[in-house]
Amino acid sequence: MKKILLGTAALALTAGVAMAQDTVRMGTEGAYPPYNFIDDNGDVAGFEIVLGNELCARAELTCEWVTNDWDSIIPNLVSSNYDTIMAGMSITDERDEVIDFTQDYYPPTESAYVAMSEEADFESGVVAAQASTIQAAHVAEGDAALIEFATPEETVSAMRSGEADAVFADYDYLKPIVDASGGELMFVGDPVPLGGGIGMGLRESDTELKEKFDAAITSMKEDGSLNELLVEWFGEEIGQY
Repeated sequence: MKKILLGTAALALTAGVAMAQDTVRMGTEGAYPPYNFIDDNGDVAGFEIVLGNELCARAELTCEWVTNDWDSIIPNLVSSNYDTIMAGMSITDERDEVIDFTQDYYPPTESAYVAMSEEADFESGVVAAQASTIQAAHVAEGDAALIEFATPEETVSAMRSGEADAVFADYDYLKPIVDASGGELMFVGDPVPLGGGIGMGLRESDTELKEKFDAAITSMKEDGSLNELLVEWFGEEIGQY
C-alpha cells in the first residue's frame, strides 16, 4: 500500500512540477508555539515560519503556508495537499520510511516531564502526550500509562485537571508554560534526549526540492543566521550549529 501511495503522490506532483515549482506549499500545524502557532491576526507565525520564509527566499521559491492537524500531517503530505512539513517534526527512522527529510534545522534536544507536584508519579502513573509523537512512543515503552491527545494544549489541560499525573513533551514547548504558571507547574525528573533533531519533511520523490532546501539550510548554518534565529526564539541555552 505504501508503494501505491507514493506512486500516486509522484504522479500528482509531476503535473505540479511541469507548471511551476517556484511556489511551495509549506505544511505546518499552527499549534505548537514557539515553533509554529496562529497569531492574533489569524496568521501562522513562529520560529519555523520565519525560518521557512528565509529558506524559500534563499532557494528562490515562494512559500504558501498551509495548516493541518498533527495526526494527519504526514498522510496529507504524501497525498500532495502540500509540499513540505515544517511542524516541529523530529527526524526518526520510522517516519523516514514514509517520507524524506532535509538535514536538521533544529539540533537534537531534550524532552521533559511537567507536573503540578514534585511528588507526581511520572514513571508509573498516568502521563499525557500528543498522539503520534516521539514523546508518546517513549511513554508507551515504559511503565507509565499513556493517554494521548490530538493537540499539545490538551495534554497540558489533562495534567492540570488531574486526568494525568504529568505531561511529556519537548522541553522548549513546556518551558514557557512552566514559566508563566507562577509556580503552579514544575519540571519533574530528568530531561530525556529523543530524536535526531528537527527537519523539513518532503515526499520521497521530491529530490530536487530537498536539495534546494538542504543547500539553503547549509548556507544559514555557515553564515550564523540559523543560530541567531535559534537564540532569538529559544534563548541562549539552546543548542547551536
